[in-house]
Amino acid sequence: TAGSGDSGTQTQQPSGQTETPDGELSHEELAKAMVKKIDKPDDITGLRDGMLVPTGYGEDEFVEKKSRFIGRVWPVETEAEALSTEDTETPLDKNVRLMSPTRMLLRRFFRSKLSVAGIIMLASLFVFCWFGPLVYNHWGEIETDRTGAIEYTEYEIDANKDGEVDYIQIIVTDNGVNALAKPSADHLLGTDEKGMDVFTRLMYGGRVSLIVSFLSVFLTSFLGIVLGGLAGFYGGKVDGIIMRICDILMCLPTLPLMLIIGTVLDSNGVPSAYYIYLLMGLLALFSWTGMARLVRGQILFLREQEYMVAAEAMGYSTARRIFKHLIPNILPQILVSMTMSLGSMILYESTLSYLNLGVRIPYASWGTMIEVISKRSDILQNNFNVWGPPGICIIIAVLGFNFIGDGLRDALDSKQRR
Repeated sequence: TAGSGDSGTQTQQPSGQTETPDGELSHEELAKAMVKKIDKPDDITGLRDGMLVPTGYGEDEFVEKKSRFIGRVWPVETEAEALSTEDTETPLDKNVRLMSPTRMLLRRFFRSKLSVAGIIMLASLFVFCWFGPLVYNHWGEIETDRTGAIEYTEYEIDANKDGEVDYIQIIVTDNGVNALAKPSADHLLGTDEKGMDVFTRLMYGGRVSLIVSFLSVFLTSFLGIVLGGLAGFYGGKVDGIIMRICDILMCLPTLPLMLIIGTVLDSNGVPSAYYIYLLMGLLALFSWTGMARLVRGQILFLREQEYMVAAEAMGYSTARRIFKHLIPNILPQILVSMTMSLGSMILYESTLSYLNLGVRIPYASWGTMIEVISKRSDILQNNFNVWGPPGICIIIAVLGFNFIGDGLRDALDSKQRR
């Protein structure tokens, strides 16, 4: 009940509600109003100004939703009574969705058009290289087309020098190998200088280039993570020794060193089928320094955090603290670095194969297929179908990995809010 002025007359109001002289609800009754339907107790933080407020609501949202329900109140006495009150109104947070960190990461990643383009480019290359030979299986990787055309050349010979043709000489030339054939139904991209199908070799060569690049990056990352983790965690003499090794390896000229190692392997009769794998493995031994420095810098910062102090106090082993608590926290930076390194490794493999230090003929790789233009300038001028497609595949692969790396870097950036 509420007093009605000086007359002393009392007016009965609905139970639990009291009107002020200006006809509005009193602050006490408005404070007890429930403004949203509660589905479960975990959705609320409690009473704010006497009103039930969902988790995560800011001050502006609270004031807006408070003003929206003036005049439509449900009187409550306690939070327990509020939770049991039935509300038929539409929940105010119906359009509010909670997203996990993984979902937010994927959302930011796929929002970038370049990231999507990189995925499409790489997916197309993988499908082409691994499933293409199942569809286009007319020729093998090292199979030569020996259906070369037979040419007939006629020569008129004037033996008596009297201006009359005494006899005709016909020269029959059997080419044997159908070399440098133009694109046709039998050869979609023609043949190379040895009569092998360019389209088939493009698919098998892509397998070698991609596999070698992935293996090299994984080996490089493994060495960098282990050595960088040890240097950052222990510090002192261990850090000094590992970093000095990094300084020495970074001073070595990589390409000339690969030329020397390739010559040594060739002189020792290393099988050509395993030549590139050994060479890229040796390249990984000289390329782990960048990853090691990245991991070391991150661990130097993280090892002083509170959770690492707690892990040490609980008696966890060094390996568990490094690989279970430190490395997962720098995994985003590692993934970005690995993705960016894949494009560089593809270029390394192509360069070594171009210099005849990689995959050897008759086996194919993208670099080996381009290597022919260094020996025959006529192919460079007249046969784009021989060297052009592998060059385009290299560009697509490098761009695809770089696009994905840029997308991951932007998506994992905690300061970015797009």
